[in-house]
Amino acid sequence: MTEFSQLGLSASTLAAVADTGYTTATPIQEQAIPVALAGRDVLGIAQTGTGKTAAFTLPMIDRLKAGRARARMPRALVLAPTRELADQVASSFEKYAKGTRLSWVLLIGGVSMNDQVSALDRGVDVLIATPGRLLDLFERSKILLNGVEIMVVDEADRMLDMGFIPDIERIFKLTPPRRQTLFFSATMPPEITRLTKQFLKDPTRIEATRPATTADTITQYIARIPSGDPKAKRTALRSLIDRSEISNGIVFCNRKSEVDIVAKSLRTHGYDAGAIHGDLDQATRMRTLESFRNNELKLLVASDVAARGLDIPAVSHVFNYDVPHHADDYVHRIGRTGRAGRTGEAFMIVTPADEKNYEKVLKLTGKTPQEATFEGIDWSTVKTEERHKDANKRGRERGARERDRERPGRGRPVTETSVVSMNAIEAPAPSAPRPTTAPAPTPTPSSVADAPPAEKPARRRRGARSETVEAVAAPAVVEVAEAPVVAPAPREERPVREAREDRPRREERPRREERPREERPREEAPRVESRDRDRDRRPSRGGRDENRDHHRRDRDDGDDRRVVGFGNDLPAFMTRATPIAPLNSED
Repeated sequence: MTEFSQLGLSASTLAAVADTGYTTATPIQEQAIPVALAGRDVLGIAQTGTGKTAAFTLPMIDRLKAGRARARMPRALVLAPTRELADQVASSFEKYAKGTRLSWVLLIGGVSMNDQVSALDRGVDVLIATPGRLLDLFERSKILLNGVEIMVVDEADRMLDMGFIPDIERIFKLTPPRRQTLFFSATMPPEITRLTKQFLKDPTRIEATRPATTADTITQYIARIPSGDPKAKRTALRSLIDRSEISNGIVFCNRKSEVDIVAKSLRTHGYDAGAIHGDLDQATRMRTLESFRNNELKLLVASDVAARGLDIPAVSHVFNYDVPHHADDYVHRIGRTGRAGRTGEAFMIVTPADEKNYEKVLKLTGKTPQEATFEGIDWSTVKTEERHKDANKRGRERGARERDRERPGRGRPVTETSVVSMNAIEAPAPSAPRPTTAPAPTPTPSSVADAPPAEKPARRRRGARSETVEAVAAPAVVEVAEAPVVAPAPREERPVREAREDRPRREERPRREERPREERPREEAPRVESRDRDRDRRPSRGGRDENRDHHRRDRDDGDDRRVVGFGNDLPAFMTRATPIAPLNSED
């Protein structure tokens, strides 16, 4: 084991380290500090909880002692993926730099920007920030990065995995080319290593341990349950908490929504639990995290935002409510316990649907966890109650069907045949069979002249079927009343076709040309009166066809007038005869 005094650090820095209680350097600190003091780029890989933060903070403090800060131009830049990790780095810098005159500022979202801008205006040596807030201030012209001498990317693989590659590339382009770059992370997959080649210049690769390995001080367990039902998983979690002697523990979930549900369930069953995830405001997250550090909160339910780099030494247990989607996250999760030589326990609940992700974890860590069994739990009875989520939908469909039944029928236009038949179906009262009436006698011109004007039939309107039936079938009502009462005949036996066949043929009907033409003066436009008379005495559909034929013959026989028509329909403005001027001799 190597002591810090052998690494080339200054006396003031060694005194600050001694005040924190550390005297011996970890493997990553032992290899990275001398290289960083020499001004070379470093690519440091070590498992979580081995002191990576001090590995870049201590040499940075020694190198920045000689200069002084300028307004809005920091000399060192530290990028962290989350607000919690950035706050932890700021706390470490405050402890190790207390014997110096170096200044620092923390730039994270969720807090007031005015205080951060005021500190930048006074001038700072070290800028600790998240990429989002840093670029926001740069676009507002509140900061300049052309004076950066040292740039640190903490949790480098997580920065690249979270989609910060465009932001990281832009920040690197804003800094001077001749700078020192330090990359530190617990995991560094080969594809991430290829991406770091564009950021680092001939770096010294330091691997204190094999990438993605877990500490030997952590005892790992898996708890298999036969169902992936949320209620069964929450029951298994409470069983694991009850059997363990927990001083404080962290429960990790894959989704933010699941974090709130699990925390609420634990509080409902009497456990002291709080939630922390990315959707909470910064003040709530910091307050909850501070309560957990001060042992005021026993259980912390968190997403992976709290798994990266947080230094809480006294965590005794870690519970993986969900198997992580990425195997690297498992290393960071269980790395919250067993830190600084302490022992810890890590549990992971595995359902049949998690087997694929669980195999990835085994392949990455190379260790097989112990089996944790459940006794006295009947998993067949532990199920989430089914909720009828589509009850409202079924109710809406039922209401729509009822409205359709109450709505008046739509389709073909209402006729005498269709309406009477529908009334017969809806009101099957005993009635006489529909008699076949004889054709009405053809009126002669003299009888038409002597008869009073007939009353016009009621105009059919939608929704007023009963009035239409009464107006159309009025002549047949008297005859039905005198007929004997018999059972209603089947619908197919109604002599509708026979009634139409009994009508007189077209050639047998009287022709209108027999009427004397001299009785109708040209200037009085008698055609309109004849049309009105014909329309008033129409008894049925057959009468309408007969009158239409009469009109057509009248138009054909009118040799002494010129009338322009439009087929069978004649516009009203053209019913009056057009006078013809005599031809002049000159024409």
